[in-house]
Amino acid sequence: MKPQMLLGIILIVIAVLAFAYQGISYTSREKVIDLGPLQMTADRTRTLPLPPIVGGVALIGGIVLLVMGSRKN
Repeated sequence: MKPQMLLGIILIVIAVLAFAYQGISYTSREKVIDLGPLQMTADRTRTLPLPPIVGGVALIGGIVLLVMGSRKN
């Protein structure tokens, strides 16, 4: 398989995942109280949003790479 076609398929998969999940969530541990020997932490979940334009650009780029890769012989 040509590298262009492989990269096109990977971009299309990334686009589908970007449309499906709409963001990346992660958890971080933060120190809430620090009073000498007494310490309390809290887990905070944060989301990094992925705009739909990212998925659209990846999808278009993947399709273009697939078409260009199949035309070159």
